[in-house]
Amino acid sequence: MTNALSRLLETRDWLLADGATGTNLFNMGLEAGEPPELWNTDRPDNIRALYRSAVDAGSDIFLTNTFGGNAARLKLHNAQGRVQELNRVGAALGRDIADKAGRPVVVAGSVGPTGEIMVPMGALTHELAVEIFHEQAEGLKAGGADVLWVETISAAEEFRAAAEAFALAGMPWCGTMSFDTAGRTMMGFTSSAMVGMVGKLPNPPLAFGANCGVGAADLMRTILGFMAAGPELPVIAKGNAGIPKYHDGHIHYDGTPELMGAYAVLARDAGATIIGGCCGTMPDHLRSMREALENTPRGPRPSVEEIAQKLGGFSSASDGTGEGVPERRDRGGRRRG
Repeated sequence: MTNALSRLLETRDWLLADGATGTNLFNMGLEAGEPPELWNTDRPDNIRALYRSAVDAGSDIFLTNTFGGNAARLKLHNAQGRVQELNRVGAALGRDIADKAGRPVVVAGSVGPTGEIMVPMGALTHELAVEIFHEQAEGLKAGGADVLWVETISAAEEFRAAAEAFALAGMPWCGTMSFDTAGRTMMGFTSSAMVGMVGKLPNPPLAFGANCGVGAADLMRTILGFMAAGPELPVIAKGNAGIPKYHDGHIHYDGTPELMGAYAVLARDAGATIIGGCCGTMPDHLRSMREALENTPRGPRPSVEEIAQKLGGFSSASDGTGEGVPERRDRGGRRRG
């Protein structure tokens, strides 16, 4: 199947994705606990501005404001009956911005986790997870998304359910997991295990990788873990802009545009093809990343020592791929920032 992302991947050796959704919307006035997806209909000009800021900063791909747009998440706000509407509008607003960009820009329909725990540890069955993801996928498809993009997933079972749902929707897709617990996902999944999983899916993604997590250095170590496992698909790197700090009642990320520019080059040299930011990543970060990628010659694959030197130290001694199961740390919120 020919699609917008595949065409870009065929002609470019790296692509710049977008940055944060939540951080940018909080700066526009989104209140804590307020579902961003409702802004698709209530404040569409703000969502257009969000998308346009990524395109203007040089992004080749941007994600829709639909991360929590599934029935399980929207039920918390009595909006579970609006899944199709909120996703369709979120994608349609993006379609309009991309079509006016004057260059190829991919609209990626963001799909976050259900927020539920899958059986046997929880109550969410595979069949129900597929149904939840499929409903959201159809809304994004109707709004004109080029690809679906599941992100911040912790459980392999939930990732597989999303893949099955996207096959039902007949849409190409990408997928990332969050390796935020000493190099593993919250449910204990490793980078090498993810490479093995995506290679066996009946409906494989166009690209896979990691997003969010702890900081850019930790995410880079996960990218090295992917590459060591010999992936056959393009790899995605979408790291946070530094580490969150609480200041004057707000969460701020300490990563500068210069640091994110260095991260982007390291990610490319490590083997990532699609490179973007997650929590805390603003348009200034994206501009720095684009400039660094365009103007820095490709170099050798970086070592962990070089990554630590340029991006700061790691949050744990383990990269998650050793024999022992690492001790878990408090994770905090799951929402992509």
